[in-house]
Amino acid sequence: MRQPCVRQVWPGCCGHAGWLPAGRGRLASHMCDPAGAELIGDGMSDPTPPSNACAGHIQDPASQRLTWNKSPKSVLVIKKMRDASLLQPFKELCTHLMEENNMIVYVEKKVLEDPAIASDESFGAVKKKFCTFREDYDDISNQIDFIICLGGDGTLLYASSLFQGSVPPVMAFHLGSLGFLTPFSFENFQSQVTQVIEGNAAVVLRSRLKVRVVKELRGKKTTVHNGLGENGSRPAGLDMDVGKQAMQYQVLNEVVIDRGPSSYLSNVDVYLDGHLITTVQGDGVIVSTPTGSTAYAAAAGASMIHPNVPAIMITPICPHSLSFRPIVVPAGVELKIMLSPEARNTAWVSFDGRKRQEIRHGDSISITTSCYPLPSICVRDPVSDWFESLAQCLHWNVRKKQAHFEEEEEEEEEG
Repeated sequence: MRQPCVRQVWPGCCGHAGWLPAGRGRLASHMCDPAGAELIGDGMSDPTPPSNACAGHIQDPASQRLTWNKSPKSVLVIKKMRDASLLQPFKELCTHLMEENNMIVYVEKKVLEDPAIASDESFGAVKKKFCTFREDYDDISNQIDFIICLGGDGTLLYASSLFQGSVPPVMAFHLGSLGFLTPFSFENFQSQVTQVIEGNAAVVLRSRLKVRVVKELRGKKTTVHNGLGENGSRPAGLDMDVGKQAMQYQVLNEVVIDRGPSSYLSNVDVYLDGHLITTVQGDGVIVSTPTGSTAYAAAAGASMIHPNVPAIMITPICPHSLSFRPIVVPAGVELKIMLSPEARNTAWVSFDGRKRQEIRHGDSISITTSCYPLPSICVRDPVSDWFESLAQCLHWNVRKKQAHFEEEEEEEEEG
């Protein structure tokens, strides 16, 4: 049975709420409204804020803190694959977690199958203590207290994909190429990990998208045994309607609908809460979270949105229109995307760059804000970390400064 959840409601009554897992009885995040009252939900009903909850000022995102009801006991370590430079940091981290913090460490089975790790006799004693799992086969969602990622932004996206419900807090170390979402440096990992275990850390709740893809069954029907497909994998949220196949995904960055290999324009209709708002004619469209606004959407000309802003961004990809600008809609609305009746070709969809699949006439993609955000642990606070990433990773507003006037030139102009 799922443990009760602690709910954060952003003051200002915007209607967007984030659910943070109660750590399966271990983790809690205390979010107070301006009146100082904790807003706590039981996972089933909406808590009613006090009558003066919207008075005063909007809560500062920097006040969001991570606390533990009980000391965390289990940690999932995710390592970027096929990167030899991460082997030593991985070994050091796991040894520290087991020997110094007495933690139960989970890793993916294929990580230990790396020849460099399998052949390391000095790491053998630690290796025997690992708990292993396989993606799409083993459900570890109720066994993990927090997650540590070693790599780039892709490791955080992968961690998100492993948890289709509530997500444990994630501590991400920058050991990849970009690192916009991985704020921690590995140099002082011992003290930083200790701070997190002790509950002395800021956290930002990164909203995710709940995506439901409904496809008409054509030809051969999909066979499902005990929740597993024909290849033995477990489809994300697979359920069968009459004559239709439905799949659900939790997406951290973006849903991308594009024209695939076709040379024709993509032609898709976009509905918002049941009303047709536009038809996209171009290379495609990106539906992103605020976290995803600094990824593909930014490359397509969209604005960059702080992850604390409750919103969904719709960005066209190379639209055949001079007036089609990216737009931001409120979190909580439901978007529905389908091929236009006039479309000359099919479309393709991917979720955080994964699970790419074809969309045909009669299929639909429904998107809304998920009630399961990803709690991302900060180095300092959500605002400072975000601007630091903008400056260091994207070189935001980098420009040679304009030279000031010399005193003699100023006097000449005044004269």
